[in-house]
Amino acid sequence: MTERSERTDALRVIRDPLLKVEGLTKSFGGVRGVDGCSFQVAGGSITAVIGPNGSGKTTMFNLVTGYLRPDAGRVWFRGRDVTGHDPGRLYRQGLTRTFQQARVFAHLTVEENLVVAGGYGWRQVFGRRVGRSDAERAAALLADLRLAHVARLRASELSYGQRKLLEFAAVLMSSPRLVLLDEPTAGVNPVLVETMEAYIRQRHQAGTTFLVVEHDLNLVMRLCDPVILMDTGRQVFTGSPAEVQASPVVLEAYLGA
Repeated sequence: MTERSERTDALRVIRDPLLKVEGLTKSFGGVRGVDGCSFQVAGGSITAVIGPNGSGKTTMFNLVTGYLRPDAGRVWFRGRDVTGHDPGRLYRQGLTRTFQQARVFAHLTVEENLVVAGGYGWRQVFGRRVGRSDAERAAALLADLRLAHVARLRASELSYGQRKLLEFAAVLMSSPRLVLLDEPTAGVNPVLVETMEAYIRQRHQAGTTFLVVEHDLNLVMRLCDPVILMDTGRQVFTGSPAEVQASPVVLEAYLGA
């Protein structure tokens, strides 16, 4: 075993990790989308997952968050085996996510989207029987993400970047312990990227843990630590931003050097 691989193995081991993924495998026909993927996420971290297109990042997210069932492997969250739990159950346990294409209720207003995400039923939403504390929390989220001025607009009227911010705000309405962000800045203009980055930092300082799939390496290098590299369905490197930038493994797999 090389010195580099020994260091990488050591970085995988975290005492009492918030999330632990071990040997996750998922095949589609004869193709393995995820192939024995293993890694850990420390509570209080902003951990990045990078890798070339087709390396299995989004499929791994789908396995962790219950949108797909693994063929093999286990997922532990807060020390409990949550393998195969449905997304709603995981949401209530404090694990939630966003998607590459923002999933919002297009015909509800921005404000109503947050209220629904907070756990209210449709009758409560449209009957305006929403608790003051939840209404205030929704208003604060919209203000922090610079969406207060569009609170009464339907989600369908928002720009692409604003819908991404709205989805981000919605997953935070449940006060989650761990948020998985799937390419949060893809297709988003630089001003909204700055808004999202600032709010991730703010929520991180307040105790929220993030696991982020992101192609913008500049954002990853300034925001995330550690950084996990996936290639051909597996975790192949874990290190600090400085180690990632210096790693020939990353250069070969991710940058094609």
